[in-house]
Amino acid sequence: MRLTVFWQRMADHFGTGYADTFARDHVMSELGGRTVQQALDAGWEAKDVWRAVCTAVNVPDESR
Repeated sequence: MRLTVFWQRMADHFGTGYADTFARDHVMSELGGRTVQQALDAGWEAKDVWRAVCTAVNVPDESR
């Protein structure tokens, strides 16, 4: 998954303004105690980060 697709999915689910805040501030156990941004910066694949977000916040299947 390209980062542009990842960020579009984040914006679609959380809204444009909150997607960035969520990515910077929400620490997730699914990402090993990292935020979305920290996981991406550490080299995690965008598709794996998106799957973790989906699991953590119960994103509906049709939005995955």
